[in-house]
Amino acid sequence: MPAIYKLCEWFEAKFDELLSLNYSKMAYDKLSRTEKEDIWDVLDTAMVQWSDLPFETMIQRALDEYETDISILIPKLFWQNLSANSNAIHLLEANPDKIDWEQLCHNPNANHLLASNMDKINWSMLSCNPNAIHLLEANQDKINWRNLSSNPNAIHLLEANMDKINWRSISDNENAIRLLEANQDKINWRNLSSNPNAIHLLEANQDKIDWQNLSANSNAIRLLEANQDKFNWHQLSDNPNAIHLLEANQDKIVWWVLSGNPNAIHLLEANQDKIDWWVLCENPNAIHLLASNKDKIDWLQLSQNPSIFIHDYGAMKKATAQIHEELVAYVYHPMRVAKWVHEHGTDSEYLE
Repeated sequence: MPAIYKLCEWFEAKFDELLSLNYSKMAYDKLSRTEKEDIWDVLDTAMVQWSDLPFETMIQRALDEYETDISILIPKLFWQNLSANSNAIHLLEANPDKIDWEQLCHNPNANHLLASNMDKINWSMLSCNPNAIHLLEANQDKINWRNLSSNPNAIHLLEANMDKINWRSISDNENAIRLLEANQDKINWRNLSSNPNAIHLLEANQDKIDWQNLSANSNAIRLLEANQDKFNWHQLSDNPNAIHLLEANQDKIVWWVLSGNPNAIHLLEANQDKIDWWVLCENPNAIHLLASNKDKIDWLQLSQNPSIFIHDYGAMKKATAQIHEELVAYVYHPMRVAKWVHEHGTDSEYLE
């Protein structure tokens, strides 16, 4: 889940303790990018194994290690989260001095802000942004090809630079199926097991499936139903299309993971004592539950939730008024109406 990765920076100095790796902070900083990427892959896997450890416990442990007062972090992290929130653009436009530019590079609706502040772009992060393709096309020397390989809108760039593709990253790119079909010897099957558009490849190579990742694959329900002994209940609890399987096995649900599942609201409503409210704050379909339990809201976490923003339809109508007027003037121009009457007569239902 997205929240899990926000813990990474807190844990980067803790590899000795958490992963039994002999890296101190100083040693870690000296590693190459490739070595760091390999370590983060291990860390991602390790985090999945902590399903019985609440997020609050992990965070507090990290804060204790750093002897950091959470009140110092909140203002910074609040704007950090908002900077990545796709529905927070109007707030960010009004508060450019508070923007976290690295997080903004992830924001699919922030291209105009990024294009106006090219010197603040983190190109590695931007390489993941599916709506930033025009910026990446114009700055190919700055692309992080590992990150771009997972970008669903970058297929044409990847096809033109096959030697730069990271096959581990591209294996979970839902739009890269044609490339993967043509290069099956390069597929990372662990990542492919997460790819919702790769079901036909997985069905044909079931001995290569990573069942843990497949358990979270929203399009893999048929495969999962046929192999229920291979479920990973942690991952399945996050699968929005596995609700019927979870309903039938509620004793196996990982409730803190389910708290972030947008299709599990009825289960959460019926089991509020099991909700992880910190995780629920990110659930876009849980606003009514949060509104009824304001004392349990983590406002910092809630700042990531796109559903906290309500569209201002009045402002939207005002902004598009000129286009609307021009469109009406064009469609109902006397010459166009006369041509329509000439071709279709005056009895047309479209003229009523």
